[in-house]
Amino acid sequence: MRPLAFSSNAFKKNTLEESIEAIGEIGYAAVELMADLHHAYPPTFDAMRRDRTRQLLADRKLVVSNINAFTHFVEGDTYHPTWIEDDPSLREKRITHTLNCIDLAKEFGAKTISLQPGGPMIGMKLSRDQAAERFAEGLSRCVDAARKNGVILAIEPEPGLFIQTAAEYLEFKNRFFANEDAVKMNCDIGHLFCVGDDPAAVIRELSPHVAHVHLEDIGKNRVHQHLTPGKGVIDFASIFAALKDVEFAGWTTVELYPYETTAAGVAKRAWEHLSRLGEL
Repeated sequence: MRPLAFSSNAFKKNTLEESIEAIGEIGYAAVELMADLHHAYPPTFDAMRRDRTRQLLADRKLVVSNINAFTHFVEGDTYHPTWIEDDPSLREKRITHTLNCIDLAKEFGAKTISLQPGGPMIGMKLSRDQAAERFAEGLSRCVDAARKNGVILAIEPEPGLFIQTAAEYLEFKNRFFANEDAVKMNCDIGHLFCVGDDPAAVIRELSPHVAHVHLEDIGKNRVHQHLTPGKGVIDFASIFAALKDVEFAGWTTVELYPYETTAAGVAKRAWEHLSRLGEL
């Protein structure tokens, strides 16, 4: 049976402490920490709160599956500041945020941090090649810290951003970080389905690259809208079978960030649906 984690980013209207309590009570084995807002944003996540969080996790027998460093609402929005901004000072904010998240991952025993795959290209006056070089330059400044702390920088392909597909991830990886074990992929099942990839096939074909997995359901129209497992058409049984076949040893985290007003309810429904598949 595969233990699952749940991301605290669904609980944006709750405190981190409340989210951990709810996630633990449902039965999840781990929590993904949102490194943003009032949850675990490194500059404001002070020593007292970190100590309290560690104790709460221990009390609930939970560990941290991943540090979600994708968003940066504190200084921007879902995507901005990105790795590929025209303004170097904005790119610097993304780099600094990532370095802080590496330290946070080390402190809480997480092996991965999930990262925005460059940023949105719409409205940008730069070529894909220029975007790739900017992303690689910023990411390269984080690699030494990641390697030193035993943390993997997990690029998360997403519809509408610079890297959308598994093939685009692999092209970027092979061009800039071919021999770098500290740079891999956060395999978001729903994102891959949205762009026409077969998520189970990606897991099998790129298994050495898969450092962490995000789960959510997606409708048959393949629109990028995270749905509670069971509400869309994702074949979770095939996903779990692929993870088993490749002997995936990392964490699989359910990520349902759109449901901030009903986070505990959807977390429980996701757990119940996936339990019926015999994977918990």
